[in-house]
Amino acid sequence: MTDPAALRASLAALTRLPGVAEAAEAAREACTRLRFHEALRRRIPEAAAESRVRGSRASAALEGASLPVDVVRDRVRGASPWPQGPDPVDAVVRAATRVTSETESLTGLVFSAPLQVVARLHVAAMSGQLPDDQVGRPRRDGETVRELVDLGQVLPAAVVDARLAALAALLTAPRDGVPVVVLAGLAHAEIATVRPFVRGNGLVARALERVVVRAGGLDPTGVAVPEVGHLGSGTGAPAYLGALTAYATGGSPGVALWLRQCADAVVAGAAEGEAICEAVRAGRLA
Repeated sequence: MTDPAALRASLAALTRLPGVAEAAEAAREACTRLRFHEALRRRIPEAAAESRVRGSRASAALEGASLPVDVVRDRVRGASPWPQGPDPVDAVVRAATRVTSETESLTGLVFSAPLQVVARLHVAAMSGQLPDDQVGRPRRDGETVRELVDLGQVLPAAVVDARLAALAALLTAPRDGVPVVVLAGLAHAEIATVRPFVRGNGLVARALERVVVRAGGLDPTGVAVPEVGHLGSGTGAPAYLGALTAYATGGSPGVALWLRQCADAVVAGAAEGEAICEAVRAGRLA
């Protein structure tokens, strides 16, 4: 679907799904409170950098690779080196830090060249972890993907290309009052469930959500941490994976469940952003 009028009607219909508009409004209110936090008057870059540290740590944990946030912070700022060697946890955390850092430079592109943004995010995440000819491009027929297996059958390459084209049309169409969190949630879910890449789909999906949330003006400071909201407090993030599965297989009720989950994640991410602001103001991150 690429007709702008049809896209607007489809987005409006999604916003009318049960509980979605209310959850989106709660996300907007939470991010508005965060935006006017006293610590952000002069120290947005410091707070946003910490958001990216916490976001990358949570995104890696959603992949099953968990490190303490202090360790991730020290490695990102160069206070301690990344270990050399094939440790899979370090590899995933490092990929998460790279892709989350890349979001900082992509906010100006996501509503004009979204597939370029997706490609750049994949390059940031997977350079050095995949063969060069598989980095930054969708998978081809015959290439396998073994991520997020609970989300259903892996789509053939031709269908992947069509879904990516539909996602690009969605993000470049006039938004006309559609809540940003709805667009961000759809972008996240499409990359995660379609799985266009051989590897790195979850990392790219969460980074893309972060870009849309910021570029759309929901969190223009980049201090909210939606990845922390998705991680929640559960080991293995069952609620996150369950909501994605509902999106992939559950029709309109599943889509509504996922969009509410995304809005709730932004609310929790804004609360994490407020905690960052307090830490910045108190000098605890120096």
